[in-house]
Amino acid sequence: MTARTRNWLLLAPAGTWFLVMLVVPLTVVLIFSFGERGPAGGYVPALTLEQYANLPARWTAFKNTMVLAPVGTIAALLIAYPLAYFLAVKADPKWKTILLVLVIVPFWTSILIRSYAWIFLLGGRGIPELIDLFGIGKPRLINTPFAVLIGIIYGYLPLMVFPIFVSLDRLDKRLLEASSDLGATPARTFLQVTLPLSVPGVATGCLLVFILLMGEFLIPALLGGGKVFFVGNALVDLFLQSRNWAYGSAVAATLVFIMLISVTIYMRLISRLNTQREDVSLM
Repeated sequence: MTARTRNWLLLAPAGTWFLVMLVVPLTVVLIFSFGERGPAGGYVPALTLEQYANLPARWTAFKNTMVLAPVGTIAALLIAYPLAYFLAVKADPKWKTILLVLVIVPFWTSILIRSYAWIFLLGGRGIPELIDLFGIGKPRLINTPFAVLIGIIYGYLPLMVFPIFVSLDRLDKRLLEASSDLGATPARTFLQVTLPLSVPGVATGCLLVFILLMGEFLIPALLGGGKVFFVGNALVDLFLQSRNWAYGSAVAATLVFIMLISVTIYMRLISRLNTQREDVSLM
């Protein structure tokens, strides 16, 4: 058996899975997007761009998704990085495993239950009532973009923490000691040594969270209360309620296209940052 044949055999299971579970469904969605809605719903074969011409009708869903998904990703990063840094660099090794388990613990409970918990916390009898005790007033938190943002940060924070933790945990601590011995301040050591070496973990975490947020629908549905909805909510409505499969496919295909463009630009930026970092390290 030649090396090329062996490589093809090794790639065959993953390639078949990728073809059947990703390429074929996306192809079907793309074909449906050029069709029409049947009299009783569903899909009628056609060749028209009418569904794409109607995309502005779902502009609010696209706007909410394209704003809250990046904002939620950045907010999760700002919270996750200090936590991951503490776990990887500062935490006592005896407690590190326990602390990591505590980060995972929310995943042991359904996202549905966790979202309902936030409905209570952000509702009239939760945090707003607590704020009202201080005479500040009773702000409305539930069914707002803020509530959705809190929900997605809480729901996806562990997915941001672990890739960053892995990058920082693999960091050679002798580099930090060498930087300190050479007279660098802790802040300068962090900016010039720790942060650049953790870029792969940051890139992986941001990419993972961003892609999942672009398709999110449960958290906006529960914490947004029908007032703040994502493209995922629009797809649920079009496919399951309106039964307009052609229009839903056009919306889905557009979302996938936006994600591909966003991820491509993001990966190019990360690649450029890595190249610049390697050039600086060689000087």
